Amino acid sequence: MIILKESYVGLELSTQLIIKEALKRGIEIDVLDMDDNFIRLKKGNKVEYVKQATKTSADTYIAPLIMENKEVTKMVLKEHGINVPMSVTFKHVDDAMEKYPDFVGKDIVIKPKSTNFGEGVLILKDLKSKEDYNNAIVHALKYDNSVMIEEFIEGKEYRFLVIGEEVVAILNRDPANVVGNGVQNIEELVHEKNKSPQRGKGHVTPLEKIIIGLIEENYLATQDKDMYYVPNNGEIVYLRENSNISTGGDSIDFTDEILDEYKIIAVNSAKAVGAKICGADIIIKDVKAKPDKNNHSIIELNFNPILYAHDFPYKGQNRYVERKLLDLLGF
Repeated sequence: MIILKESYVGLELSTQLIIKEALKRGIEIDVLDMDDNFIRLKKGNKVEYVKQATKTSADTYIAPLIMENKEVTKMVLKEHGINVPMSVTFKHVDDAMEKYPDFVGKDIVIKPKSTNFGEGVLILKDLKSKEDYNNAIVHALKYDNSVMIEEFIEGKEYRFLVIGEEVVAILNRDPANVVGNGVQNIEELVHEKNKSPQRGKGHVTPLEKIIIGLIEENYLATQDKDMYYVPNNGEIVYLRENSNISTGGDSIDFTDEILDEYKIIAVNSAKAVGAKICGADIIIKDVKAKPDKNNHSIIELNFNPILYAHDFPYKGQNRYVERKLLDLLGF
């Protein structure tokens, strides 16, 4: 068993996983910038620079730029015959408000054009409130100078981690939630769930703490609940629609349950944008049914996917994905 030096502990968990596996392989480690999670790997004459665990020389400069821009990503994927949701993009609130009648009664996702970790993303179901629509647009524009309004795709969201030409792990990410005991209210249940040593802040633990903020309060309100609501024993209450680990979601390993046809779609999506390392987020209605245009859609490709969620899922087995990354780098 290799114990990491104290100087490594401040790094994000994905980077720590890379370092731990590298040490097992006799690779020399230099931490170049602790705050930036920037390290150098050396073995013999071979040198590789790695930033935030998954930014490496394996990917060209342009691939992350494509994935960073959600509009361009969708355009490229669509050109390669890959299912993506319909969407429109706006730069100004007024322009988006003019199109409000087009979305009334529909389920939509409003998101910044170029963000990661679910930042600025809001989901509006059966849209009826012009105020909610306006607020969501304003909120998204805080994170970028353009906002996308996208059709909401029904189904469960799965994160496919692609390394090289292989899907090495798959997670279903359950949105931030609490399970009632008939005694404590939602605020108290969140406090109890956050006591788990698995939960922390800043990607140094397998899961992130659940925060009750405006998004959570608004989503509870759509269920006629607030943070003082006391759920029945065993009742699951979701606090968000989006299922990002970074916003308190739970990770459930599905690597062995997903059909190979979906894994091929994830790999082909990565190839379409020229990526060797990426996280493909796919909505699937029925994982037991083979893919067709009606039961799945890729909603995002992520250029800097976290590794640790696949090693320490809330439910499921460790997939040791850092091994695949170092294999890709040729160590």
